[in-house]
Amino acid sequence: MAQSRREFIKKVALGGAGLAVGLSAKSYSRIPGANDRINFAVIGLHGRASAHTAGIRSCENTMITHICDVDKRELPKFAAGVKKHFDHDPVQERDFRKLLELKEVDAITIATPEHWHAPMAIMGLQAGKHVYVEKPSHHNPREGEMLVQAQAKYGKLVQMGNQQRSSDHTIKIINQIKEGLIGRPYWAKAWYANTRKGIGVGKEVPVPDYLDWDLWQGPAPRRPYKDNIHPYNWHWFWHWGTGETLNNGTHEVDLARWALGVDYPNTVSSAGGRYHYKDDWEFYDTLVTNYEYDDKLITWEDVSCNGMGQYNTRGRGVTVHGTEGTVIIDRAGYEIYDGNGKKKNEYKTSNKSETQDLQSLDSMTDVHFQNFVGGIRNGEKLRSPISEAHKSVTVLLLSNIAWKVGRQLKLDKQNGHILNDEEAMKYWSREYEKGWEVKV
Repeated sequence: MAQSRREFIKKVALGGAGLAVGLSAKSYSRIPGANDRINFAVIGLHGRASAHTAGIRSCENTMITHICDVDKRELPKFAAGVKKHFDHDPVQERDFRKLLELKEVDAITIATPEHWHAPMAIMGLQAGKHVYVEKPSHHNPREGEMLVQAQAKYGKLVQMGNQQRSSDHTIKIINQIKEGLIGRPYWAKAWYANTRKGIGVGKEVPVPDYLDWDLWQGPAPRRPYKDNIHPYNWHWFWHWGTGETLNNGTHEVDLARWALGVDYPNTVSSAGGRYHYKDDWEFYDTLVTNYEYDDKLITWEDVSCNGMGQYNTRGRGVTVHGTEGTVIIDRAGYEIYDGNGKKKNEYKTSNKSETQDLQSLDSMTDVHFQNFVGGIRNGEKLRSPISEAHKSVTVLLLSNIAWKVGRQLKLDKQNGHILNDEEAMKYWSREYEKGWEVKV
């Protein structure tokens, strides 16, 4: 059986032996000030990790020295990409804990299934690594609290991958909203649309020889392997994923919260269901959530299996409504309207407003990584530090909880805790596989 978290932390505390990193003379000599280089280990290679490679490559004096995945098919493919971009063969590893033992690894990036995000990030901090973690930063609200505590305790940086926080045009328009562009903003609507297919009814089958299923599950209580979980459909199972609200809504609802300048709402209510297909998908494919504040409102609309977008078929975006006008924001730019709905101004980038998940290269991720590296190297202020990012993730997780219990949740505005609802608060945390309990 794989080494448990408890055994690993003990080994780190005792000073476990490291692994040698082989850099060619060519790859070493081409980097100015190699002793100041920031060495990255990329963990979880199937999806967003390709954007991590490009983001790291866009930063001065960085190197991907190690890569890791529990699916051994991913390693040689990804290594070839690293070789192409960095002129260096990274060390390939299936167990991320071996990478955390290495002093030469300065930072880790996490693009694993979501149930691993917070536990792995916390373990990385405990091992003295800076952490770039994909959204959502945590699988349940309690893990978010622990991740914030761990960052404060161990002092390394944690940046979440909601990369639109580093988008120049988004920063510009949100600053203008805060300066009174549309008067007092009071309602933001966020939406996402896609045409996802059904996932069928899974069958228990032998674990493929290329997959370490025990380590894939890690902190999650053990379940048998089925043929419709790996490598992507885990998103739609409560045990490992967080549904579309966290898979994509993290981006848009975060912008809404940012634009309105709010944290935790007074109440959360959600309605929806799995309407389009009948299969093993445990979350909704259609959902509407309202987050109510004292004098403001955020609405989140998800349509996972019908690609009809909004506002000229935009597949994703945010509208911010104020006393003197409205702004539409997406990844391709923004539009400004007066109080009567007449367009006053607009800005368009050269990029499309993509509905699909960003699996490859995008300029926002490059800039987000540059900000992360600037934070490590120069103390630059992070655009999505975990102390801020966890608020958006927790608000969205509360949407899932409200949907799960089927009623409005009343919250403590200071920390987001659910008030007077023991059943709902059971979802604040989760059960862990023995030996994998998350601790700070």
